Amino acid sequence: MCRGRGTSCRRATDRVALKTDRDQGTMELLNNLWVLLAGLLVFSMTASVGLLEVGELGRQLDISLRKTLLISGLSLVVMALIGFNIAFAPTWGGWIGNPLYAPGLGLGAFSDLGTGTLGAVWWSMGPGYFATGLTTGTYFFFETAFASVTLALVGVVLLTKVKLEAFLLYAVAYFAIIWTLPAAWIWNPSGWLARLGMVDFAGGLVVHAAAGAAGLGILAVVWSEERARGYRSSPPVVGEEQSGWLTLALVLLWLGWFGFNPGSVLAFNSETVVVALTTFLAAAAAMISLWALRRVVEGSDPGLRASTDGVLMGLIVITPLAGFVSPSTALIVGALAGPVYFLADRSFGRVRWFSDPIGLMPGHFVGGLFGILLIAFVTQSAFAGASGYPNLVNGLLFGGGLAALRQLGVEVLGTLAVLATVFTLSYLVMRGLSRALGGITQDYSKVGLPPP
Repeated sequence: MCRGRGTSCRRATDRVALKTDRDQGTMELLNNLWVLLAGLLVFSMTASVGLLEVGELGRQLDISLRKTLLISGLSLVVMALIGFNIAFAPTWGGWIGNPLYAPGLGLGAFSDLGTGTLGAVWWSMGPGYFATGLTTGTYFFFETAFASVTLALVGVVLLTKVKLEAFLLYAVAYFAIIWTLPAAWIWNPSGWLARLGMVDFAGGLVVHAAAGAAGLGILAVVWSEERARGYRSSPPVVGEEQSGWLTLALVLLWLGWFGFNPGSVLAFNSETVVVALTTFLAAAAAMISLWALRRVVEGSDPGLRASTDGVLMGLIVITPLAGFVSPSTALIVGALAGPVYFLADRSFGRVRWFSDPIGLMPGHFVGGLFGILLIAFVTQSAFAGASGYPNLVNGLLFGGGLAALRQLGVEVLGTLAVLATVFTLSYLVMRGLSRALGGITQDYSKVGLPPP
């Protein structure tokens, strides 16, 4: 501390302030670089979902790759035009972001990098909120990658059944309003659920469970068209597993999750490493638990699919928790995720009014919900604070008491609100497209599906 009063003291103080500013600038630059790279990893996951479809159902599904590439392009365009602001700009009453907030429509159109545009710190990344110094451009890229891969997950229920043009029109509405509303409510600090205290670290609800709800909305319209054709049950979409493509898809998705969860710290710090550990440990534990359970129950080698399903379920369940728990807790969560998937897969396998060849319902829908509900039980505030959530209390299993019970109530309320909203909007959009296009489903006889 400088105790003098003269010029030398002022100079010393100025040097300290300059060093502090430089250190802060360096950290913000590092944060932006890390989150940009994390966003790139997340963007790769959209195409990886297409490879997953090919691996599980056969290489003839080139439509899977075409679909996921088109999703990537549409996500960038629609989110730039309007979706990003609706999700992440300061909200109107906590419900929807201001679409005209700086930089405005089209990411500021042709404006330069001045204050309030792409080079400036996004409002929620500044002091008073996350304080990570992410610029508008960086944050846009990262969150748009999340929107893109979420729609890719929704799209796994469409294989061979839904017209591509119907899905692409649906995608515009999805990026403009269906995905952006839950993001505005939970991930936007001015959203009504965020102000109630709801948290969802990297998207157990905003991404995974909401993808399941959106998929159900589409499947309801598909089933109504199938019934009108005389089907008594929805014809299943089947194919031949391609082990090489399936393994490649899994590895790419697992690698993409390194951006998905650790990137959601929105900064490069010690907690980023912890989140990477919790993510990978949960995936490994879920793989082992599901494989072992199926081996015991079925009495034979359950094959490659048990391993891939286990890894994905572990990644899904840990997603809303990854920044709030210890590595040891992640191991336990992963071990529980395997049996949860096993039971969910058997339950949804008995449903006959929709076909779910890639496992959107037992994996993403159930896994996302399970992870969200665990927040109120296994969170540790020390980890949550380091991830940017200093007000999140310990879970019930760590002495959270009444505060943890309140957190559980908030998580349940938010989950019900999001699922109902996403399902309804998804159904209404697809129902409208069905009327406009004379149906959203293809002629099944031309795509190899059996007649009624």
